[in-house]
Amino acid sequence: MRSDSYVGRFAPSPSGPLHAGSLVAALASFLDARVHHGRWLIRIEDLDTPRTVPGAAEQILAALAACGMHSDGEVAWQSRRHALYEAALARLRDRVYPCGCSRREIADSRISSATAADGAAIYPGTCRAGLASGKPAHAWRLRVPDAGAADDCITFDDRWAGTVRQCLSAEVGDFVLQRADGIWAYQLAVVVDDAAQGVTHVVRGIDLLDSTARQIYLQRLLGLPTPHYLHVPLVSSPDGGKLSKQTGAQAIDLAQPQRALLEAAKFLGLRLGTVRTQEDFWRRAPCAWAQRLAERMPNQAEGGRARTPA
Repeated sequence: MRSDSYVGRFAPSPSGPLHAGSLVAALASFLDARVHHGRWLIRIEDLDTPRTVPGAAEQILAALAACGMHSDGEVAWQSRRHALYEAALARLRDRVYPCGCSRREIADSRISSATAADGAAIYPGTCRAGLASGKPAHAWRLRVPDAGAADDCITFDDRWAGTVRQCLSAEVGDFVLQRADGIWAYQLAVVVDDAAQGVTHVVRGIDLLDSTARQIYLQRLLGLPTPHYLHVPLVSSPDGGKLSKQTGAQAIDLAQPQRALLEAAKFLGLRLGTVRTQEDFWRRAPCAWAQRLAERMPNQAEGGRARTPA
């Protein structure tokens, strides 16, 4: 029986087909939902239209289905949810301001010589007091708390990485909610969507760990609940970087989905024993995931504790 007390999700961007790295995130989120007897949803994050590849979303859904992973509800598409993001931005208007700085100007700023954990330049607050005369807005930014103010430093417990603390003023700076071309920023869209879909547990790649404090801050401003977070390691490309569509990651072979699943499970450290069929994989994998979590975080908080399936 499925439980609404746990709602997880997998939210791929359709910039290419499902590859080994994204399959790891999908498998981890799916298994976590199954271990908790919860629901698992799929959301297509197709807001960044310049990077969206026609047909990629359908390829991703087909690959997940070939691996035995299906959404427990209707698949959501961010491109159909603009009204929700507009409403959220309207609620934040007293904390949002137009920014006329280009990426080059931010990168060239002496103040922004430090970079955030994701490699982006920390915004120096140039336009906080208003746009320079005749300068058009390139984005709408959210004003983060000043150093030392309440909510400047966000602390949360990640179910894989442990306790994480990030100070927004020093490590992020005021961040973008909407670009000048109208495209909504990931940070705002994911917060709004997770709340609208009732997501209670987020399982995703550790490359998004740095985004979590910003999302928690937005949740607090909007009066939305904060999910439990778990960030799994990333599959590396041959050069040691993140395996991604941009680095030439190959689509998983739909003729051999069991092989792809076994490789993903091995990467996550799951001990499955001998697996002969895909059905056998799905019988063994949930218990192996529960055991892996128990080893990784033996003292997890109750809200994130894995249970061995009955």
